[in-house]
Amino acid sequence: MIVLDANILLYAYDSTSAHHAKARSWIEQIFSGTAAVGLPWQTAAAFLRIMTNPRLPGERFSLQEAVQVVESWLEQPNVRLLAPGDDHWVLFRQMIVEGQAQGPLVTDAQLAALTIEYGGMLHTTDRDFARFPGLRWTNPLA
Repeated sequence: MIVLDANILLYAYDSTSAHHAKARSWIEQIFSGTAAVGLPWQTAAAFLRIMTNPRLPGERFSLQEAVQVVESWLEQPNVRLLAPGDDHWVLFRQMIVEGQAQGPLVTDAQLAALTIEYGGMLHTTDRDFARFPGLRWTNPLA
């Protein structure tokens, strides 16, 4: 399963980003493909939070536009929302402790735990994910 970090989606939808063209092409390919795509709640929320914040640089959307984008992803037959299951705390705790995640890295630890829980591979441009033991991750824009 392809698990998405918000940064890939943000690059794909912010036409001012230096990574826009490559990210947009990759995102369109995976959303229109047949491979299972996992969209964590955290990723969807981060996309909405950042893309609707007019104080941040780059292209921003209205709330309605951003919600429509997320809905278009969820309409794809290969996309599913990922939520923590019964074993999430054990994995989350492991990622925090063994990955020495504190502060803003706690959110990354949660995303790492969720990816492992679903047996997926995280797709991100953030190299901080290398700190989490057992996490499979790749940078699709590299």
